[in-house]
Amino acid sequence: MMSNIPNLNHMHGQWLKGEGPHNEIVISSRVRLARNISGFAFVKHSTYDQNMEIVTRCKRDFNDSVFGKKMIWVDISDSPKQDRQLLVERHLISRQHAKDNPHCPRSVAIAEDESFSVMVNEEDHLRIQVMRSGLQLRDAFDEVNHIDDTFEGQLEFAFSSRFGYLTACPTNVGTGIRVSVMMHLPALKLTGEIEKVRKAARDMNLAVRGLFGEGSESLGDFYQVSNQATLGRSEAEILDDFERSIVPQIVAYEQQAREALLRHRSCMLDDKIFRAWGALTHARVIGAEEVLTHLSHLRLGVNMGRIDTVSMATINELLLNTQPAHLQWISAKEMSPAARREARATLIREKLLSK
Repeated sequence: MMSNIPNLNHMHGQWLKGEGPHNEIVISSRVRLARNISGFAFVKHSTYDQNMEIVTRCKRDFNDSVFGKKMIWVDISDSPKQDRQLLVERHLISRQHAKDNPHCPRSVAIAEDESFSVMVNEEDHLRIQVMRSGLQLRDAFDEVNHIDDTFEGQLEFAFSSRFGYLTACPTNVGTGIRVSVMMHLPALKLTGEIEKVRKAARDMNLAVRGLFGEGSESLGDFYQVSNQATLGRSEAEILDDFERSIVPQIVAYEQQAREALLRHRSCMLDDKIFRAWGALTHARVIGAEEVLTHLSHLRLGVNMGRIDTVSMATINELLLNTQPAHLQWISAKEMSPAARREARATLIREKLLSK
């Protein structure tokens, strides 16, 4: 299977490293900035030639010396569908950026260690995102701020003294910052208390989305929690809310739910964990969504010390490599959905039962 991004297959990226504070619950931290280049209309209102000029300018200016890291440049518009889906599965581009759009040239610059990426011509001219494993929002913010400052030395961004940075979506106007954490909340789901998170999010004007962001489902009990608006609030205020209030509150909810399961429903908890182990080690065909559910329960079991037959590193590896694009990448061929279900089951058995 030919690809424009051969270097990524041997890495697992930042969001599944399993490091950082509260990594048993907080999978990853992300800080994203939306920016537009002054003198150009927003992406949806620009001509093909204008959007191409944006891509050309960025490709010229984005290089290793600017970022201080080795970079991979991918022309999204010219990439096959499987490559684009692979980048979505690794959380390096959005699902919107991956869609077919022959009328708008698009690209992405990716740090070789996948610690950050810059989408060119998504909803805004630039979507700069930095990711860290666990709860490391401050580190992520410091790096994205450095990248932003570097860009402003080369590009003039659309900015209003009254409103701040101008963006295609009104909710991003102001600082243009979106702070989000990926959280694994299986105990809240098992105890039927996940609505606590949704209610708290609504009360605090937060968005709760699924594994792959806007419009996606909460597969495998993974949830993305992010701020919904930036206007009228400073970057420091938004960051402080997440670090000192929002994330600790959700972590506490999940920890309390895990303790309740141990005290009052340990048999049900172990049943979920070992049923997941049995299904994954014996299935001959299995779908991607079912895998996420079972791996979620295994992950919970490992974190709670209920099972020692699988490592967290193996679970994290399978969370990524059993996704459709990665599975086909590993197999070096395109496969039908039925063939993928069979290959997925084989891959899982080999990983979990290997000595």
